[in-house]
Amino acid sequence: MINFSKYTDGLVPAIVQDNETKNVLMLGFMNQEALEKTFATNKVTFFSRSKNRLWTKGEESGNFLNLVSYSVDCDNDTLLLKVNPVGTTCHTGSDTCWNENNKQDYGFLTKLENTIKERKESATAEKSYVASLFEKGINKIAQKVGEEAVEVVIEAKDNNDDLFLNESADLLFHYLILLQAKGFQLNDVVKVLKNREK
Repeated sequence: MINFSKYTDGLVPAIVQDNETKNVLMLGFMNQEALEKTFATNKVTFFSRSKNRLWTKGEESGNFLNLVSYSVDCDNDTLLLKVNPVGTTCHTGSDTCWNENNKQDYGFLTKLENTIKERKESATAEKSYVASLFEKGINKIAQKVGEEAVEVVIEAKDNNDDLFLNESADLLFHYLILLQAKGFQLNDVVKVLKNREK
């Protein structure tokens, strides 16, 4: 359990993380009373050092931080609060207190999506395979996804893992291009899958 007596002011740092995107939204401080109120209301409450009182995030703006779960670090002196934010988190109107967008990031796949988008928007079809596919239109892109899917199935029946993984990469790559051609991104598909979760 959290050790509130470790520091002379009885406050411990509370790191707030979006439960879905995993982005860090802000840092606040909590005492025992703030933590108990957070548990009772499921709305994150801090102890405001400037106001010298309990302060529920969103009490004025309506941009609450709805508690999903919490954990305590290895030294029992720092909290990690996973939340579902309502609106922006920072008082400046930014998604986070570091002025970052709170968007889902899939690491390399997000980077790849951004590269595909840049190539789609550039007029260098002669230099870019991706741009040339977009230039040929949706039918050609869809055809490529179909071809790659068939190749994945063929390689899945054989025992060459390298070929299977390479064809799988080709399929995923072309599928991301097809999503962009249709005006969607990977996150749109993830949302559909999450809605199916039981």
